[in-house]
Amino acid sequence: MIRSNQRFLTQLYAFADLMIIQISFLLAWWLKFESGWIAHEHPLPIESYAYWSLIYGAVSVMVGLMIALYSPKRKKRFADELLKIFQTHLISLFALLSLLFFVKEVNISRSYLAIYMALNLLLIMFYRYVLKFVLRQFRSKGYNRQFVLILGAGSLGKRFYDNLKQYPELGYEVVGFLDDYQQWDAIEAKKYKPILGPLDELEQMLKKLLIDEVILALPLDAHHKYPAIIGLCEKAGVRTLIIPDFFDYLPARPFFDNFAGMPMINVREIPLDLMSNRLFKRAFDIIFALFAIMITSPVMLAVAIGVKLTSRGPIIFRQERVGLNRRNFNMYKFRSMRVLPEGVEDRGWTTRNDPRRTKFGSFIRKTSLDELPQFFNVLLGHMSVVGPRPERPLYVEQFREEIPKYMVKHHVRPGITGWAQSNGLRGDTSIEDRIKHDIFYIENWSLLFDIRIILRTIRNGFINKNAY
Repeated sequence: MIRSNQRFLTQLYAFADLMIIQISFLLAWWLKFESGWIAHEHPLPIESYAYWSLIYGAVSVMVGLMIALYSPKRKKRFADELLKIFQTHLISLFALLSLLFFVKEVNISRSYLAIYMALNLLLIMFYRYVLKFVLRQFRSKGYNRQFVLILGAGSLGKRFYDNLKQYPELGYEVVGFLDDYQQWDAIEAKKYKPILGPLDELEQMLKKLLIDEVILALPLDAHHKYPAIIGLCEKAGVRTLIIPDFFDYLPARPFFDNFAGMPMINVREIPLDLMSNRLFKRAFDIIFALFAIMITSPVMLAVAIGVKLTSRGPIIFRQERVGLNRRNFNMYKFRSMRVLPEGVEDRGWTTRNDPRRTKFGSFIRKTSLDELPQFFNVLLGHMSVVGPRPERPLYVEQFREEIPKYMVKHHVRPGITGWAQSNGLRGDTSIEDRIKHDIFYIENWSLLFDIRIILRTIRNGFINKNAY
């Protein structure tokens, strides 16, 4: 049954946000007017600032309730929560400024407001992240469980069970299965929870067992049973979730739309289709690329000198790659191979003992230093800091026929690093595995995910054992 404490948790989150906002007010007041670190004009009495902080807190909680900031978060990503926090406080700030303008309150310090808003966002994000982390740790150890009954013990039900076992931090425990036809063999009986009975026993199970959610994992030919099943679950106060039997065709995070009054599932809706997300990602790319170029400029100068002194030919190697929307562009790298004779076209993969490489080229390829000029590709808009790695046109034509969903990677800008590369899929590794990681990244993109990939790339180091 649905846990009765969800309303209490919602109220607790709202109260905690309100308290954090008042703590931010006190810190902002101290920083601006008491610390002596910031030059300031004569302030209004602290009571005036406290009054407006209380109003802001009430407004932000109301806005948060309206945009579902306080909805259940067990299944939600922190990146989704982060976006809602930004939305809540952006709307609340406009409301506060409108109120200040309406009552002609012009003496509130603008720099105080900036400090106050920055502290609100930072402290709320920090406490939410810590709380989510702590709750996940508790759930992974068996506390705060929610109990799930799976209807359907076929391939769909078993696959859901296997996937759920990989996320113990979500705190879900399967109590068993109901199925009209399936029975476990000896191996399956050890791996899966028991089949408790046929579907007709659902009502009895809902009365007998503590169940929070029922998962419908039935084949297409059993869909006529859905109305009765959903009716029984709603009568018992249990949430019902449906896994469509065609879910392999859907993205990881399907988008539901309305067309001609009918609900529709968009098969390929991705976060970067939204203009706001594209602008955020592009701004992040430009700032990060400029910073990276400034930091690595001495290294790039040393590599350029090394390339020039160790072999004849240009320092920068330009190679045609396929990028966003299947448009070709020239990707820049420090040259690591000998210049081919005129009229000879390079059409092969680089191999372990490739005679085309220079000694210095082998070093910069192994350490990924040859990739540094791609930050200029980022500034030019050809690439992103994070995204699927771009491939040459001739290989794209080959892979599009051999690997399902290969062309999905061209819905976003290619990257210097990506989810596949940060998981060790670099150089001479499986293209199929890379594409699975690329599609996961595309369907689950967030700015926080980009930062995570960058940090993971740095943590794993730049030595690439698969780069030849």
